[in-house]
Formats: sequence, C-alpha cells, structure tokens
Amino acid sequence: MATTRQAHTVWEGSLIEGEGVVTLDSSGIGEYPVSWPSRAEQANGKTSPEELIAAAHSSCFSMALSGGLAKAGTPPTRLNTKAEVTFQPGTGITGIHLTVQGEVPGMDEADFVKAAEGAKENCPVSQALTGTTITLSASLA
Repeated sequence: MATTRQAHTVWEGSLIEGEGVVTLDSSGIGEYPVSWPSRAEQANGKTSPEELIAAAHSSCFSMALSGGLAKAGTPPTRLNTKAEVTFQPGTGITGIHLTVQGEVPGMDEADFVKAAEGAKENCPVSQALTGTTITLSASLA
C-alpha cells in the first residue's frame, strides 16, 4: 500500500529578508523556522531544505542498510549515519556525503562496506536524488 506524507511551509517576505515556518503535518511533531540566512550562512537556530534532506537521507539509508543486513543474516546492533548536504548559493545542492559506522556481529569490514554501498544505491531517498553526487564512508565500530 502506498503512503503519502505531508509538510507545508508558510513564507512571509522576500527571499533575503523574509522567513518561514515548515510544519511536519503527517507526524505532527513540530514546526521549524527557516530563512535564507539559515540556508546560505549560519543556521542560527533555524533549519533549511538541505538539513531536512539530510535528515530524510540519513534515516532512509539507515533503514535500507538495516534491512539489507538482516536479509543477509547479519542484522546490525547499531548504525550511526550522518548525511552532509552541501549547498552552494547560486548553484544549488552540489553533493551529499553519507558516513555510517556500524556494529554488526559476525561481519567483516569489506562486507559491511559492500552492504553500505548497496544501501546507498537503493534507498528511495538516494534514488530520488540521482541528479546529485552521493558519496559514502562506511566502517565498523
């Protein structure tokens, strides 16, 4: 069964001086302020589209890797995934780097890296972002 998730943003003012609020509608877990300076300069307590993409990508990748490892008979004890989305004003998103450190009993480093590469290629968020260069660093704890 397909699912649809929703969020919305209310923006007031111009790009540079204005600001907005992103609301996560489906979960109802919060409202988050956004602004151009928080996107192109320092976060200063506000989020950005790139941070939200990083959150989506790190969680999707972790789920894909966990599922793949379990399917291979080596379920992880823990995965710690960071996604770094680089934004260049005037150009856009120029890359995403995933870093994952895993605790996977009975698995060697080479097999873990191979599984992580597979998750990077196959997680739905990675697939949605195919126009962006996605790199990966993977290691066992």
